[in-house]
Amino acid sequence: MRKKEPWWKRSVVYQIYPRSFMDSNGDGIGDLQGIISKLDYLEMLGIEVIWLSPIYDSPNDDNGYDIRNYREIMQEFGTMDDFEELIYEAMKRNIRVVMDLVVNHTSDEHSWFVESKSSKDSKYRDYYIWRDDENGEPPNNWGSIFSGPAWKKDGTTNSYYLHLFSKKQPDLNWAHEPLRKEIYDMMKFWLDKGIGGFRMDVINFISKDEALPNGKIHPGQLYGDGSPYYINGPKIHTYLREMHDEVLSHYDVLTVGETPGASTKDAQIYTDPQNHELNMVFTFEHMNLDSGPYEKWDLRPFDLVALKRNLEKWQHGLHQVGWNSLYWNNHDQPRVVSRFGNDGEYRELSAKMLAISLHMLQGTPYIYQGEELGMTNVKFQHIDDYQDIETINMYKEKRGQGIAHETIMSSIYAKGRDNARTPMQWTKNGGFTSGTPWLKLNENTSYINAEAALSDPQSIFYTYQRLIQLRKKYDIITEGRFQLLLPDHPQLFVYKRQMDEEEWLVVANYSMVSHDINWSECHVDGENNQWTLKIANYDEPILEKDMIRVRPYEAFVLAFQKGTF
Repeated sequence: MRKKEPWWKRSVVYQIYPRSFMDSNGDGIGDLQGIISKLDYLEMLGIEVIWLSPIYDSPNDDNGYDIRNYREIMQEFGTMDDFEELIYEAMKRNIRVVMDLVVNHTSDEHSWFVESKSSKDSKYRDYYIWRDDENGEPPNNWGSIFSGPAWKKDGTTNSYYLHLFSKKQPDLNWAHEPLRKEIYDMMKFWLDKGIGGFRMDVINFISKDEALPNGKIHPGQLYGDGSPYYINGPKIHTYLREMHDEVLSHYDVLTVGETPGASTKDAQIYTDPQNHELNMVFTFEHMNLDSGPYEKWDLRPFDLVALKRNLEKWQHGLHQVGWNSLYWNNHDQPRVVSRFGNDGEYRELSAKMLAISLHMLQGTPYIYQGEELGMTNVKFQHIDDYQDIETINMYKEKRGQGIAHETIMSSIYAKGRDNARTPMQWTKNGGFTSGTPWLKLNENTSYINAEAALSDPQSIFYTYQRLIQLRKKYDIITEGRFQLLLPDHPQLFVYKRQMDEEEWLVVANYSMVSHDINWSECHVDGENNQWTLKIANYDEPILEKDMIRVRPYEAFVLAFQKGTF
């Protein structure tokens, strides 16, 4: 008899970016009542968890990731009554609601920071990371992730505070025990309302090297790279284990840490159940493969071989040790069908192919709103049409360095965060709001929308629905071993999942060219083995006696009995 597994191992998570999901009152901004109105849609899809990007009170310098009050709802999104109604209505549909925990930094309008900067003697002074101005220069040369320096001088006390992101997002000082207690109390406040857990924003940034040494200045950069001194810092595991002991151990919840720069060895520590830290982490490695060595805006061609090798590393690295999260998209990443697929002629086929090739891996899948529709990147012609602070700051900095507008825009079209934040496409006319949307819609909503998808039995939506059903039904998806086949093939991603006497063969073509592969290359006896088709994005795969023909952007899964690995 198998040991009872945690509920989140068979669940599929759907991320909602509330500002862009559904507007219920015509002000152009998505809200909680809008989410409630679409719960039946999410129930039909089959997901069991919603992850909400921040809904806390915020001045919105970074679209809610700059929190002014952890215990209040942003007015644009609704009220606490609306949130409690969302929890209740979601539970009726067996859906849990996971919140975004943003505790590396707050807004500079948070009462803690207002008090902290008022005086060096303030009770809240050590809630943040301050250094005196001793020579008219910042304490070190670190650059902000959102461009510019990572330090800002405050004239009230003639001191600098650290902000790894926007200057309106001062970093919290986790070395200060009273600050940690405040955070734990806040977490209990929300857990006691019945939420299903936390996605923890840049959680591996919370422990800094207190010496704050200078970072290396990489070619083409203006500031030092401080990441070795704040990513996976010296006390990160101490803090996470304390958080578990003080808070998480008392609730049956999902926890996933956003951990840029974490390796598989790091993730083994974070997610090993014996360590009592996190259930899973978001790796960034596969999201950085098409970027240059020093920043995401430096574009490189997509390399499927590198992607396969990376996914293989994570599948093996956490198997029977910790647990993987699986994702192509989120609010910080461009749309995957535009990135790794084909958002033109083969949009639907490639979107289904990408879904199948990811959802057959071991881990908990995350679907980002609109991914199940095959929503694409957007190309606004004017920088003024963009809202994302990271994008705008980068544009200004690069233009100041003399880089051409067209060159910068090509990077924004490929990697800008607003690609993911354009409003959800519900109908051919948009359907997101009766007013003017806070961010322009993608023009292709006329043919890429939920209304059209639900009326078409062959749509991308129903492929995602089927993948979710398969995960709930078959142990091999959640528990089976992984074996990468054809590792050096530049356009095919082929792998096996195996458990007990069963093997599943997953074949996915990441190109618009057909390929023939021999059964022997897949370690399968094509002539004598009996197979069952579990899912495909064409009607039927072309399986001949000696070989498999894989058509453009085709994907399928075959189940075999008594095969050999």
